[in-house]
Amino acid sequence: MINVTEVSLRFGDKKLFEDVNIKFTSGNCYGVIGANGAGKSTFLRILSGAVEPNTGSVSMSPNERMAVLEQDHFKFDAYPVLDTVIMGHKRLYEIMKEKDELYMKPDFTEEDGIKAAELEGEFAELDGWDAETNAEKMLMGLGITKDLHQKLMSELTGGDKVKVLLAQALFGNPDNLLLDEPTNHLDFRAITWLEEFLLNYENTVLVVSHDRHFLNKVCTHMVDIDFSKVKMFIGNYDFWYESSQLALRLMKDQNKKKEEKIKELQNFIARFSSNASKAKQATSRKKLLDKIQVEDIEPSSRRYPFVGFTPEREAGKEILTVENLSKTIDGEVVLKDVSFTVNKGDKIVLLSRNELARTTLLKIINGEIEPDEGSYKWGVTTTVCDLPKDNTSYFKDSEYNLVDWLRQFSPNEKDETFIRGFLGKMLFSGEEALKNASVLSGGEKVRCMFSRLMLSGANVLILDEPTNHLDLESITAVNNGLIAFKGTMLFTSHDHKFIQTIADRIIELTPNGTFDKMITFDEYLEDKEIQDQLDEMYK
Repeated sequence: MINVTEVSLRFGDKKLFEDVNIKFTSGNCYGVIGANGAGKSTFLRILSGAVEPNTGSVSMSPNERMAVLEQDHFKFDAYPVLDTVIMGHKRLYEIMKEKDELYMKPDFTEEDGIKAAELEGEFAELDGWDAETNAEKMLMGLGITKDLHQKLMSELTGGDKVKVLLAQALFGNPDNLLLDEPTNHLDFRAITWLEEFLLNYENTVLVVSHDRHFLNKVCTHMVDIDFSKVKMFIGNYDFWYESSQLALRLMKDQNKKKEEKIKELQNFIARFSSNASKAKQATSRKKLLDKIQVEDIEPSSRRYPFVGFTPEREAGKEILTVENLSKTIDGEVVLKDVSFTVNKGDKIVLLSRNELARTTLLKIINGEIEPDEGSYKWGVTTTVCDLPKDNTSYFKDSEYNLVDWLRQFSPNEKDETFIRGFLGKMLFSGEEALKNASVLSGGEKVRCMFSRLMLSGANVLILDEPTNHLDLESITAVNNGLIAFKGTMLFTSHDHKFIQTIADRIIELTPNGTFDKMITFDEYLEDKEIQDQLDEMYK
């Protein structure tokens, strides 16, 4: 259990939190949400003791242990993988090292024997005899194969390092667990393993994540950071979002009687409460939802962008034909004999365990790089616009304000009011639209790129990780806009809900061929035959 009492924090003139009083209890998973810059990560750092608040205190129950997902990916480079995981339980690791030093002494004394016996007793109490086995199970569950367990952390790829550090945080059953963006760099198998782990976890968890499916799957409560306040709501992310939007609509509708509003909210609570029965935490979550009163539901003050695409012309039947594309980069075969045909209206997600393969294919069909072999051909009626994973070239050394920056992508010279309309949809209104394009944050740059996409009138969109750097509000808006898009799409993503709600076809690029099927993402993940087939294709 974690108690937060009268906590406030300022950075100069900026007030992040004020008079926060909140309690986090065992058996619950709390999703921490808020707009970019609201202070989600800082709040976790206050809880962990890494940041001192200006006022107030944070306390845990006596003898409880806290574990935190390490953000410095190079901190343990000098240590073996297995040792790094066990270091997650600091006291257990200290005992292991102290025991080793004692038993290696050439002049082992009676006092050393007494000390060793004490250490052995504490070692057994902390489940030390199963430590390596438990660490190995976690690593294997997250996709770190046994041949990597004795390697140094410095020898691992960035993605594998993240998995090891996650295993470190989870190791040893900590009483309180703080996870800041734990699904970043994880593949979908590892995310599924983590979801199952947290669903069966009996202690206290706080998690910051932009993955809505993950928040929905594991969270019993949402902790919303907004306007210097930290408020707790029962339910997962979808419940918080839908109920807050409903409350906002009803609040704005002054013509409805109070009784009608109450009835509508009550019906909503009842409907969502029954849906919770599908979750593993059904019983406890349903009890929580049953306790919700109408007055507990408050409208959110969040601002959501509007994302909508209107193609200037309809594409014909022929969209894109790809034949035997191959590409080698720095001696690595990234693409090999890739062939497929894109049909009108397809919304295709490109998957691969090699992230470079996805991005390379998109760059080839967008004309940015040449294939070593093979060809591709766009239909004559297609108009294509892309959103690259790396948008640096669009903003580097730009001297334009946002209005002039976006005007350069307008098909025809348009007046400022017209251009401002597209910026306004992505929350750049008033003076915001006159900011210099070169000083934008990562999320602001992506929102500008979506303004560019909407302005283009394209009937085919190529999107490489389009939700990167976006907050949950922008992700939701982009997701809804692309569901409604009537054109054709090829995209990559690590966002489960984004893929499931948009894609109707999956193309997976493997070293030994291409998997291509009209199927939903959930069906793809749950089909064991497909997953076994893909495992063979990656060998």
